[in-house]
Amino acid sequence: MSIDIPTLFLVSTFVTSLLGIFLLVLWLQDRSARALGYWAAAYLLGAVAVALWLVMPKQLPEHRFDIASALLFLCCGLIWSGARTFHGQTIIPIAASAGAFIWLMVSQIPEIVESDSARVIVASIIIATYAVLTAGELQRERRKPKSNIRAFVIPVLHGVIFLSPILTTSLFVGDSLAHAGWFPLFTLLMLLYVVGTAFMVMVMTKEHTVQLHKTAAMTDPMTGLFNRRGFSEAAETLIAAQRKSSQPVTVMMFDLDHFKSINDRFGHDVGDDALKVFAETASSSMRTNDVIGRLGGEEFAAILAGGGETALIVGERVRAAFQARGIEISGHILNATVSIGAIEAPAENADVSAMLTRADEALYAAKKLGRNRVCTEKDIVEQAPQARKLLPIALFRPALKIPNAPIPAMP
Repeated sequence: MSIDIPTLFLVSTFVTSLLGIFLLVLWLQDRSARALGYWAAAYLLGAVAVALWLVMPKQLPEHRFDIASALLFLCCGLIWSGARTFHGQTIIPIAASAGAFIWLMVSQIPEIVESDSARVIVASIIIATYAVLTAGELQRERRKPKSNIRAFVIPVLHGVIFLSPILTTSLFVGDSLAHAGWFPLFTLLMLLYVVGTAFMVMVMTKEHTVQLHKTAAMTDPMTGLFNRRGFSEAAETLIAAQRKSSQPVTVMMFDLDHFKSINDRFGHDVGDDALKVFAETASSSMRTNDVIGRLGGEEFAAILAGGGETALIVGERVRAAFQARGIEISGHILNATVSIGAIEAPAENADVSAMLTRADEALYAAKKLGRNRVCTEKDIVEQAPQARKLLPIALFRPALKIPNAPIPAMP
C-alpha cells in the first residue's frame, strides 16, 4: 500500500494552519507571552510553505521549491526566536533569517540545483542547526519542570530526524529521492512532530504562566528578593537538602542602621533606594545557593548552607560591600550601614522560626555594640550579663511621673 504524497502535503497544510491559528488565538488572549506570537507566525508560515509545494507546480516551476524552502527555513528561525523570547533573551533577526538567505544563495549554484541529494543535504543541515539552537535556548532554564525537559528533547529529536536524509541519500542511486520509499514515512514523522511540538508549546506556556504567578506571590516587588512566604519555603528546601548530608545551616538577620533617620531626613524615595541598593549588594555578595529575602521594612533574612565560620565570611562580605555602596545613594551622602546577626544550628533539628528569633537577638547585640558589625551566638551570651548588671541601677532610679496617668491595678 502506497501513501499519496500530495495528500500528505494537503493534510500537513491544514493541520499546520489550524495549529497556527490556535496558537495565534492564545497569543491574542495573553499578549505578554511573546513566544506564542513567534510560534504562531512560524506555524502559519510553515503552512504557506507546504501550500506552495502543493498548489504551484506549474505557475513557478523553477522557483517554487526555492521560495517554499526559504519560507520553511524562516519558519525555523521564528521557532528559535520564540524559544529565545520565552526565556527573556533578545531576538537576533539576522540569525533568524540566515537560513532562508543561505538557501536562496546556494540555490544559484548549478551543482546544487541539478542534484536533489545535494539540496536535501543542505536543507537538512539548516533545519537541524535551528533545531539544536532551539534546544539550547530551552535548556537555559535552571529550574526545569518536566515540560522544559521535554521541550529540550523534542527539538534535539527534530534535528536528528532532519539529519537522517544525509545518511539516507547514500543508500539510493541517482537523484530519485522524491520517489524513494522513505519519503512518505519522513513526511509522516514531520507531521507528528508538528502536532507534538504545538502541544508541547501550549503546556510550556501554561506552566510558565503559573510559575510567573507563583513567583510574584513569593517575591517582594520593591527589591525582587523573596518575601516572607517565599523565604520560608526556600529555607525549608535548603534545610531539607542539608539534612540529607548532615550539615549545619546558618540563619542571618540584617537591619539597616538608622533607617528611620534616613527616611525622615531624605524622604521615603531615598529610603526605598537604600533598600534596593542593599538587596542588590547582598545578592551579589552571597553564593548562588544562599537564600535571602525581605521580611518587611528594613529587615532582611538569609539562610546559608554551612556553619558559623562560613556565615561570618559571607556576613562580613555583605557588611563591607554595603558600607562602600551606602556612602552615597541617589545623590545623597547617607553613609548607610547594616547590622547583622547570625545563628548556626544542625539541620536535623533546625526550625526556621526559632532560628530567626535567635538571629534577631544576635542582631540586637550588634546594635548594642555600635552597629555596622556581624554578631553571633557568642555575642548574645556576652551581652546578657551586662544587661543583668544594668537591672539594679534601674531599680534605684526615681519613677517617671506622668500627670493624670492611671495606676495599674495589682494582680
